Amino acid sequence: MSNINPKNYEPCPARKVAFLGLGVMGYPMAGHLARAGHSVTVYNRSPDKAQAWVAEFGGQMAPTPREAAAGADFVFACVGNDHDLRSVALSQGQAGDGAMSGMKPGAIFCDHTTASAEVARELYAAAQKRGLHFVDAPVSGGQAGAQNGMLTVMCGGDQAAFDQAKPVAMAFSRAFTRIGDSGAGQLAKMVNQVCCIGVIQGLAEGIAFGQRAGLDMNLVLEVIGKGAAQSWQMDNRGKTMVADQFDFGFAVDWMRKDLGLVLQEARRNGATMPVTALVDQFYADVQAMGGQRWDTSSLIRRLKSGSST
Repeated sequence: MSNINPKNYEPCPARKVAFLGLGVMGYPMAGHLARAGHSVTVYNRSPDKAQAWVAEFGGQMAPTPREAAAGADFVFACVGNDHDLRSVALSQGQAGDGAMSGMKPGAIFCDHTTASAEVARELYAAAQKRGLHFVDAPVSGGQAGAQNGMLTVMCGGDQAAFDQAKPVAMAFSRAFTRIGDSGAGQLAKMVNQVCCIGVIQGLAEGIAFGQRAGLDMNLVLEVIGKGAAQSWQMDNRGKTMVADQFDFGFAVDWMRKDLGLVLQEARRNGATMPVTALVDQFYADVQAMGGQRWDTSSLIRRLKSGSST
């Protein structure tokens, strides 16, 4: 059964593309590129996942990022962190196997990993030295957004490279926007995460408070969701928080990785982040409860467990 939901693809000439990283986000993103008519070669650290992708969507798989990127007009990546990104792009620890070693002059590397602005600028400079282009393009919308081809993508890099990448990337996007120069996409994603966690903590406290007060919280959420308290988190996570269900969605471990990037950047630029630092520690409490892979809405669990003091 297909891992992605149907989408009306915007007209775009078929291009030769590579996709590096077939996790819960990358697998359906690469699938949308194939469904949109592009010739896709995939690479994944675990080849079984690449084999499954080819069986579902066609295309080809390659044993190294360099071989996947050979001859491609665009190389997309969605991996775990800065180290993983350097590895697939620059062959850190695998001399000669990185994608940039195999890309043709003028090709564009479009990275959808949530990583640091520092590594984005590093890879931008590395691409420039090789006659390539690099766009940092982290995404928001979660697994459902990837499966539906409705991700919001925040980009940093040169305007010309962005303009070329956008029509292709719209296969899995509902918005693909240039924020500024190299690193700006990653910084915008950090803003996104900061805004999300404040809302989640407020929602968790509100639901826990209402439950202790004996209210029908599903009814309360239905009512206040029509007013000023409405948010994406309330619409998509409110009822599951009431039901104590967290075995889906964006994992706590991933959010803590992202918040680490935020706090590191804040130390560099002097921003004051008291709520972000506090909620990061709340997520550490959730991890200590065994919730490393729970959805980020599981913040409410610590309020109910007595860990909130």
